[in-house]
Amino acid sequence: VGCRPFYFWCLSSLLLLGNNSIKTSKYNFFTFLPLNLFEQFQRIANAYFLFLLILQLIPQISSLAWFTTVVPLVLVLAVSGVKDAIDDFVRSWHCSALPSDGVNSRQVCLSVSVQADLLLLSSSEPHSLTYIETAELDGETNLKVKQALTVTAELGEDLQKLTEFNGEVKCEAPNNKLDKFTGTLTLRGEKYALDNEKMLLRGCTIRNTEWCFGLVIYAGPDTKLMQNSGKTTFKRTSIDRLMNVLVMVIFAFLGLMCLILAIGNGIWEFDKGYYFQVYLPWAEGVNSASYSGFLMFWSYVIILNTVVPISLYVSVEIIRLGNSFYIDWDRKMYYPLNDTPAQARTTTLNEELGQIKYIFSDKTGTLTQNIMCFNKCSINGKSYGMVGVGIKVDFSYNQLADPKFAFYDHRLVEAVKLNDVPTHRFFRLLSLCHTVMPEEKKEGNLVYQAQSPDEGALVTAARNFGFVFRARTPETITVVEMGETKVYELLSILDFNNVRKRMSVIVRSPEGDLTLYCKGADTILYELLHSSCDSLKEETTEHLNEFAGEALRTLVVAYKNLDEDYFQDWIRRHHEASTALEGREDKLSELYEEIEKDLMLLGATAIEDKLQDGVPQTIETLAKANIKIWVLTGDKQETAMNIGYSCNLLNDDMEDVFIIEGRTSDDVLNELRNARKKMKPDSFLDSDESNIQFEKSSKKTKIIPDEEANGVYGLVITGHSLAYALEGNLELELVRTACMCKVVICCRVTPLQKAQVVELVKKYKKAVTLAIGDGANDVSMIKTAHIGVGISGQEGMQAVLSSDFSFAQFRYLQRLLLVHGRWSYIRMCKFLKYFFYKNFAFTLVHFWYGFFSGFSAQTVYDEWFITLYNLVYTSLPVLGMSLFDQDVDDRWSMLFPQLYVPGQQNLYFNKMVFVKCMLQGIYSSLILFFIPYGAMYNTMRSDGKAIADYQSFALMAQTCLLIVVSVQIGLDTSYWTVVNQFFIWGSLSVYFAITFTMYSDGMYLIFTASFPFVGTARNTLSQPNVWLAIFLSITLCVLPVVGFRFMKAQLKPTPSDKVLLKIKEAKKRPPPPSPKRRLRRTSTRRSGYAFSHQHGFGALIMSGRNMRPKSPFATTGTFSPNSEKYKHKGL
Repeated sequence: VGCRPFYFWCLSSLLLLGNNSIKTSKYNFFTFLPLNLFEQFQRIANAYFLFLLILQLIPQISSLAWFTTVVPLVLVLAVSGVKDAIDDFVRSWHCSALPSDGVNSRQVCLSVSVQADLLLLSSSEPHSLTYIETAELDGETNLKVKQALTVTAELGEDLQKLTEFNGEVKCEAPNNKLDKFTGTLTLRGEKYALDNEKMLLRGCTIRNTEWCFGLVIYAGPDTKLMQNSGKTTFKRTSIDRLMNVLVMVIFAFLGLMCLILAIGNGIWEFDKGYYFQVYLPWAEGVNSASYSGFLMFWSYVIILNTVVPISLYVSVEIIRLGNSFYIDWDRKMYYPLNDTPAQARTTTLNEELGQIKYIFSDKTGTLTQNIMCFNKCSINGKSYGMVGVGIKVDFSYNQLADPKFAFYDHRLVEAVKLNDVPTHRFFRLLSLCHTVMPEEKKEGNLVYQAQSPDEGALVTAARNFGFVFRARTPETITVVEMGETKVYELLSILDFNNVRKRMSVIVRSPEGDLTLYCKGADTILYELLHSSCDSLKEETTEHLNEFAGEALRTLVVAYKNLDEDYFQDWIRRHHEASTALEGREDKLSELYEEIEKDLMLLGATAIEDKLQDGVPQTIETLAKANIKIWVLTGDKQETAMNIGYSCNLLNDDMEDVFIIEGRTSDDVLNELRNARKKMKPDSFLDSDESNIQFEKSSKKTKIIPDEEANGVYGLVITGHSLAYALEGNLELELVRTACMCKVVICCRVTPLQKAQVVELVKKYKKAVTLAIGDGANDVSMIKTAHIGVGISGQEGMQAVLSSDFSFAQFRYLQRLLLVHGRWSYIRMCKFLKYFFYKNFAFTLVHFWYGFFSGFSAQTVYDEWFITLYNLVYTSLPVLGMSLFDQDVDDRWSMLFPQLYVPGQQNLYFNKMVFVKCMLQGIYSSLILFFIPYGAMYNTMRSDGKAIADYQSFALMAQTCLLIVVSVQIGLDTSYWTVVNQFFIWGSLSVYFAITFTMYSDGMYLIFTASFPFVGTARNTLSQPNVWLAIFLSITLCVLPVVGFRFMKAQLKPTPSDKVLLKIKEAKKRPPPPSPKRRLRRTSTRRSGYAFSHQHGFGALIMSGRNMRPKSPFATTGTFSPNSEKYKHKGL
């Protein structure tokens, strides 16, 4: 087909309407600063530090300089803002790299993709027909036809007439209904009705049409596709939301500590300080102990603010950025065929990848390659076809063969060459019984445009085996049979629909024989066979079961020789029925049933809807990780279920697969309840946990607890039934029933329904969701889910542009989740636990010191240590752990998907884990204060000089603290690298180097006011008793942690601990090579054949309205496999 010119005319410049630009970015030049600051101050800690800054501007309570808060706050906001701007710019840049979407100009040349909602005016095809694919809208790859009004078709491609076109279109307001359009065109005083059949929607692809003209009705965000896309929302991880809650808890804890210290100050000043004002005068303006306590409250708020360190958020952003780069750099997620690497399009959601519980996947282009292959067939009781086994059949003898077609069973070619009658009749049927449109611009270069990919695959198979469908007219079909051109008279097409599940053609051969050829679903055609076919029927059924076991899409083919007199009578009655004003469909259906009887069975075909590489294995692995997969597709039910069986989502080992297809609200409710009753009868009892929860009156949305079914079940629901199920009174029943099932398939769903299903699970289940798709029809669910993944496939780049992560193949999803997601989650959890611990241990020493310093807001540590603690001394070791740590490598992570489960259950960091960190920090702060205090109390140096002074105590306390937190991070590190070692030992070395430098005589002489701790380091750290006290502090802080972890692993190991033990044992012996096993498919179900998803093109073909002038190449035969030239040539 290639790129052809399509001309779009737009009146927006005249009517001052908006343009056709699509905005995929969140910011622009003017909105970036206010929007980004608004988003950043939604983090309570940022708002808290802004509040601290205001406090520090008040001299009476400020115990620290104002810039100590301004500099870190500005740094945090700047780093986060730059990162968000880069993310948004990259997203916008990728969008601008696509072909232009503009349609404001008078004449725009595009590829075959439509970029606005158009009213079709005229086209190159007869009667202004236009053929389109709508894969980006509904996932269907079958060919559809649109037709312009006759009054506009007359405009043709005459630019003068088109320029003078002066009509008025009145239509409905922009909406998201893809299958409906209502409007009128007023032209020259006449009013014409407009409907969806005359519209070309944004996202559809024009096929088999050289040119067309259209009038833009909706552009940009008003198009139906964009109306279904949903809004771009600011996504935050569950850890982000939990951190906001924890920060509130810390604020409350901080307030409590400050209140205790303020009360203590008021009591001390009242009892002691009042009488010591000669030595310790009160500050100016302070005239009472209570007022002193009030001011001291705010002073302690400033001093103890490090309990919520502002560097926390900067560190989190750096960790996320680093883990995002790992995804970008992962060669195992690079797809060389189209040079597509994996891409983290956002850097704020990495750890959420380690907590996914529900995956919502598109089908077409996501699970499948959207390629149909003729793999096997059964002809007259013989089965042919071996997939990818042996030597590929050489079709070079056939000059009209499709070079892309592959077949591996040479017996079938031999049967064709030997003029086997059933084999010839089989392929003759495939070349005649269809509604495919051929195109041959160069001799021998045939291109088929089919309503469904299956039909194209079958006609291509017949073409390669010597029965080449070459041309058609309303009355004839031209086929080159074994080199000989034959023209069949086409007498009638008995078209396909979803009820008949079959199609037939009646043709007269050049010899004058009348034959009906029929193909359709085996369950339907078997009822129409002649009794003489019983034995052949049994053999064919065995083959069908084999094909179905391999999840191939099967089709039965049959024929019937017709009597001339009977046919003439039948065609007369057919004409009467087709022109009847009442009951036309019923009358035609009866006539079809009448003639399609006593058919003679020929055999069956088996087509593979090719899955992407590794899809079944990926789904199997994700299922072991306790991830539930829902397939949301625009395809019809039968096709969706075929893929379900093909990729092992559905199998016969399941207890049952429920099909919800009710046509009313009551029917859907009953079907859902019957399914739930079978899966869990106890769920209807009043004592059921979910029922008890729903009986409680609360305005808050109730979270449904996980409910276990009594077996493995699947659920299939159609789009029509889903519309009822998503209503307010049924949505609870739907989510309860569906979430009990291992697999859910929603078919014939609109893009908006996909988003509604995702939103439903988010609303009622405490679970993280991921949506993955490759088309514009998947954008809405990608934006709605917690994580959106775009596949850069054959349906454009809209899904990728709206996604958070993207790659080229579905199989990379398991690596994204089980390796990168799990590592990111574990690293983030370890980071948060350690960060909260070290800052509680650091800050609470001030609290205990308050009781020994008259509650005077005096700091324990040197001010320089306070400044550098989070910035220099402890920043790099925790970043090293958070960027490089891994409990097991990527290979073991993939081999043991059960390791993923703790992330789903949020076991590694939650409120209880935070409380444990808090208690550990409190315990360590007690040790870190009282051990140095006791060691220093009334202590003398070896030379008899006293060292029991404030500066020596401060140095000893901060040294103990830094070594303890360094040992703690060593205990938390699972994977040691050179970088980790360098950061930990380097940080300790830098601490001692800076300490001895700042406490030296030279620094004191140069900056006397800034470095008062002159000589403290060499005097204190030279004493053995000081180092003994430091060792005692480390032991008392670390020993309980080591003991607790050891006893927990021995006495109460978690499932993750058990898996890690298995891996440890497996590492001691060389692992056996992973077997190249074929996934077991035990389906005894016969897959139905997928025709077009709408009515076939039979009536259109018979009317001749879609016919072009006859191809000049259609009447010449150019080859014969039995000719002398090819007779002795090997296959």
